[in-house]
Amino acid sequence: MQKPSLRQRALGALAGVAVGDAMGMPTQTLPRDEIVRAYGVISGFCDAVADHPVSGGLKAGTITDDTEQSLLLAQHLISRGGRVDQQAWAEQLLEWERDTHARGVNDLLGPSTKRAIEALLRGVPLSETGRLGTTNGAAMRIVPVAIATPVAPLSVLLDAVEDSCRLTHHTSEAIGSAAAVAAAVSVALDGAGLDTMIATALAAAAEGERRGEPARSGSIRARIAEALDLAEGRSGEEAALRIAAQIGTSVSALQSIPMAFAILRLTEANPWRCALLSAVIGDDTDTIGAIACGMAGAKAGIGGIPPDAWKLVQSVNHFSLEPAVEGLLRIRAARGGQTA
Repeated sequence: MQKPSLRQRALGALAGVAVGDAMGMPTQTLPRDEIVRAYGVISGFCDAVADHPVSGGLKAGTITDDTEQSLLLAQHLISRGGRVDQQAWAEQLLEWERDTHARGVNDLLGPSTKRAIEALLRGVPLSETGRLGTTNGAAMRIVPVAIATPVAPLSVLLDAVEDSCRLTHHTSEAIGSAAAVAAAVSVALDGAGLDTMIATALAAAAEGERRGEPARSGSIRARIAEALDLAEGRSGEEAALRIAAQIGTSVSALQSIPMAFAILRLTEANPWRCALLSAVIGDDTDTIGAIACGMAGAKAGIGGIPPDAWKLVQSVNHFSLEPAVEGLLRIRAARGGQTA
């Protein structure tokens, strides 16, 4: 089988975010028993049940804030040569939330992002706005940074990650978790296997968590390693549920990002299986799915996602990812990354 090209891997990474996000859309925020009651066995995209507190009324294949904010960040990076203009980024996030209100969608800015932007608007210095951001918002939208930035030298990738975290999630656990995801994706774009992805992610997490506001709840690198140890040599839904019970699946970066890495290992980086497993474990299923499936998509390429599934997601959400991929890869090439 021919190996996927850089472009196919980059497209697979962004498409993976969307597929994992859409698969978890109907189950997000729900506990495991409620997921079983509402949906039974999940074998593909589902309409959200009408009384869902966030996703009620959304059709199968609909993306949420994870993908929308990832694409918003991609557009921002492309328009600014890979840099983040913090004031403009804050304004774009607020405009995105206003648009979601207008569309009648209940997926709004996460707690860390909302708090940081409100602080910035009150005149709080940028150096202070992200000091309490310990949730997974930075990691959920980090894939465009990974596509735009080669993994070597790692310090340059970490600078780009920290820049994207600065406004809303400038804490040890948030930067470390976003760095881990970005490193896994970026090295996968260069053709790395799963073991190298994981080793690179752990190294990036260790370096990333030395930045920002010091951790108050533990080491993100240690938590990812723990989750990976629990997943080693295992597979399937039962294993995923056992690990979820130990690691947690909330919006906390210290729970959802390690869980995403566990699912990546449980599925041996199969994007579709990542999406399916993430959707059934409960709580922040859409974000865990977006992160796990995005990392897996970077390894497998767009060919690793079932064509009918990807066609449905594009059709339901009326988007094409090719322009974003091309723009981000131009930035990557300008930063010395591979071009093929």
